[in-house]
Amino acid sequence: MVSKAGIVTLFAVTGIFATTGIFAPTVLANDDTAPGSIYCDDGTAPETRRRPGRPVDRYILPACETVKDGKAVVPWVDPIDLGPPVPDRWRIVEAVGITTNLWDPYSAHNPLKGDMPVWKDDWFYSIIAISDTIVEPRRFPIPVGVATTTGAGSLDTIGSGETLILAQNLILESVFYKGDTIYRPPDWEFRFTPVFNINQVHADEKGILNVDPDKGGRSGRKRRDQFMGVQALFVDKHLRNVSDRFDFDSLRVGIQPFSSDFRGFLFQDSQLGVRLFGIRNNNKFQYNLAWFRRLEKDTNSGLNDVTESPRDDDVFIANVYWQDFLKLGFFSQLTVIHNRNREDGSILYDKNGFIVRPSSLFEERAPRDYDITYFGYSGDGHIDRVNITTSLYYAYGEQTNTRLRSAEDEVRAFFIAAEASMDFDWFRPRLSLLWASGDDDPFDGKAEGFDAIFENPQFAGSDTSFVIRQNIPLIGGGGVALMGRNGILPSLRPSKEQGQSNFINPGIQMIGVGWDADLLPQLRLSFNWNYFRFDKTEVLEALRQQGPIAKDFGHDVSLSMIWRPFMTQNIVVRLSAAGLVKEDGFEDLYGNEADTPYSILANIVFMY
Repeated sequence: MVSKAGIVTLFAVTGIFATTGIFAPTVLANDDTAPGSIYCDDGTAPETRRRPGRPVDRYILPACETVKDGKAVVPWVDPIDLGPPVPDRWRIVEAVGITTNLWDPYSAHNPLKGDMPVWKDDWFYSIIAISDTIVEPRRFPIPVGVATTTGAGSLDTIGSGETLILAQNLILESVFYKGDTIYRPPDWEFRFTPVFNINQVHADEKGILNVDPDKGGRSGRKRRDQFMGVQALFVDKHLRNVSDRFDFDSLRVGIQPFSSDFRGFLFQDSQLGVRLFGIRNNNKFQYNLAWFRRLEKDTNSGLNDVTESPRDDDVFIANVYWQDFLKLGFFSQLTVIHNRNREDGSILYDKNGFIVRPSSLFEERAPRDYDITYFGYSGDGHIDRVNITTSLYYAYGEQTNTRLRSAEDEVRAFFIAAEASMDFDWFRPRLSLLWASGDDDPFDGKAEGFDAIFENPQFAGSDTSFVIRQNIPLIGGGGVALMGRNGILPSLRPSKEQGQSNFINPGIQMIGVGWDADLLPQLRLSFNWNYFRFDKTEVLEALRQQGPIAKDFGHDVSLSMIWRPFMTQNIVVRLSAAGLVKEDGFEDLYGNEADTPYSILANIVFMY
């Protein structure tokens, strides 16, 4: 006995074959040469029916109960007779017994995942819920003074750098959209993504977590905070289709994610803006025209703070993507980005009491104005068996009222990064190169150190790398960071989230090798070794009032394991460890008695 589900499946497959021409339009009932031909007991031919959409061709409806040699078959059952009418094609699966289950995003029919309309005939809803838990012990040199150090008789500039970060993020992404998105973009899309963060930091030294050494638990060595940020809140309108292949133009307004290149070297953030985008020539070309007004960030979580007025910092973007240029399988991108900052005269202290605008280097003059235009080329894809990612940027412009000299500086800086890899079955080795130009004279009226707008590099094992992931302070440099958290550029900012771009910096050079090994479908092991050295050190020598500082910074070594027990992104467990093998430049800045910097990361992600 064949089930109703089997009948419907057979009918659907037969219809597909008939429509595509795999089967002939008509099968004669008395044709012995046709395999599986149908014979009626009375010798008559079965009923025929016109093929939908075709005025002439007809196919046979099997209406008999026997075939040649007396073998029985199931009588024809029209799908209409299977049950009540189906209101739309989204609910046809219910006719074959697939039920609705709000907790199952895969095997069940789930209206919370866009499997069926939730309003009218073509409005859908989808929700993504993510729990992201981080446990991160780490150690790096921390600046202290005799009034705040907890170690009596210890060096009064460098204290114990042991800290522990505990962070929990809950991300809820809701999408309400109109239209069938299988072959074309939605007609309307409304997206809202709040992020709820709870974080706690423990430090061995006082005065690190708050400007008041006695504020917080354990006499100033513990800080707990919570915040809700809005990482997406936009409306997307499909303006028009420009071809029968659904080449289109769309407009998106609101807080939205954007990345200026494939690896997030220059500007990768979720910011308030207006973006016109679309595709041409059967998706061979893609373009973006956008304007963003940067939002203030929460100090401890790094999330967007919509309760504060937006910054007077604008980003104007124009780019185009070209598939299969310069080589089949290689994606090229040309970009022009202009960053206009008008925060001269505004002073900002973060929620922990530290000054972030202006930067506290030398005199705490008012923040600067700057106009910087970035010209860039990026590529991503493969050339034969070699996977290649590359980005090149040239920054051109001017900045005023700098921290080192109250005059205007011309900005001329460059950035180059490339990564090549090759797949050998389950094993992928990688080679990474990076060069960001540095400034060789902070007093000559030329700013030649490259800095990004808001970088978030996915490069050279950045998720686990010590240098890229950790916030490394510049001791004796006025409370700024040599390198910010989740950043590869030594931009000397007080904060990547709340500070201004700084083009008088030492620059950086990096060469790295690594590999990814997919030991199991659920298990990946990765290794990275990155060697860092400063491009120029004159800026560091001027800020520290110190003799020659070596360019060699150190060797960053990291190892990580990613486990996905269900071979999906629903549960991801990451464990990693990284350390920095010190070179002469590091010891010139932090002393040769500083303990070896390290970081350990345990990250658990649950996704619905």
